[in-house]
Amino acid sequence: MVSKGKKKRGTGVMGLTRIKNPIKLAREMLLRGEEDLYGEDPESRSTGAQGHCQLHKFSAETLAEDWGLEMVDPSYYFTEKRWGQHLKGLRKETEEEEGVATWDEKDFFPQGTCGAVALDADGVVCAATSTGGMTNKLTGRIGDTPTLGAGFWAEEWEEDISSISRAESLLSRAGPALVLSETLKGLMADCFPGLSIYSPISLGDRDGRESGKGDRIMRATGMSGTGNGDSFLRTNAVRTISAIARYSSFSNSTSTTKISLQSALAQVTGRNGELQQSAGDRWQKTGEGEGGVIGIELKLVRSADGEVKSAISECLDDFNCGGMFRAAINKHGKAVMRVWREGQHSGLEKYEGEGMEYDVREWLNEEMAS
Repeated sequence: MVSKGKKKRGTGVMGLTRIKNPIKLAREMLLRGEEDLYGEDPESRSTGAQGHCQLHKFSAETLAEDWGLEMVDPSYYFTEKRWGQHLKGLRKETEEEEGVATWDEKDFFPQGTCGAVALDADGVVCAATSTGGMTNKLTGRIGDTPTLGAGFWAEEWEEDISSISRAESLLSRAGPALVLSETLKGLMADCFPGLSIYSPISLGDRDGRESGKGDRIMRATGMSGTGNGDSFLRTNAVRTISAIARYSSFSNSTSTTKISLQSALAQVTGRNGELQQSAGDRWQKTGEGEGGVIGIELKLVRSADGEVKSAISECLDDFNCGGMFRAAINKHGKAVMRVWREGQHSGLEKYEGEGMEYDVREWLNEEMAS
């Protein structure tokens, strides 16, 4: 899904067994659907996508073949590791009272989600998510991953600054506006990075100058979630997070401040957030309500004549479970991987290389050499 414009273009494909790279099919659907809906020649033959948002199994795989995407036999997806997890889940369900194959208080049952969020040079945020689903799920079950608004989301909007006073700009500059915790140095914020739940969005640019008359402020968000997909569907999790950031504000006698995406994220997928509360008394018994989200937020200030005055973007994340595998390119251009929150290693395994900075160019050079 891409953030550009108000048409909110996004796609999801599900029930697939023969497409080697499902994410490539989703991309083709997005691009070809864009041409079908908004192409220059309305009389031209449809590419087949027709602008649809979601396709299932046979129809999706037929399009993939027509478009020349690489197809594989279903056995391509078989791995001994996942088969072992399947058998372990079956034993857990049959041998233990009220056993749940996809969740265990002590053992780690992977959900298998792989998500990514990216920001390009044109200020477009894109989010994509892929998964094989839950271990031992019911045949026919469709989770949140291919569903816009639940498992992934991206959008942009222009802020209405007519009612926001100059005092707000002065106030917000004094607070932690879109700044990640110092310990993470611009990578991904931990669950609660020390910011107020109403962390304000500053209207000044990176140099502290106030927005001038006629300036336009555009904000964009993109997110990808992982965890118990049914809970994400029930709460429409990632769209809810973006909506909180877009429509909510905190007012006092002198000013009105907009809520940052990090703060909105904490309200939904942070500890005791809406996602956790949706599990009710089943929390930490069935895996319901557990999950996390990665994302990017962008704030762009343009002058009245369209010149970009400032652009501030941040990677962020939050999760209510024990840990979340994640990685990002930080502000130094280095790749950093994390599983736990900062300082959470006591009594937990510290993964090799966690928190270290890696030069992505070295990886690319090694790949090209091989």
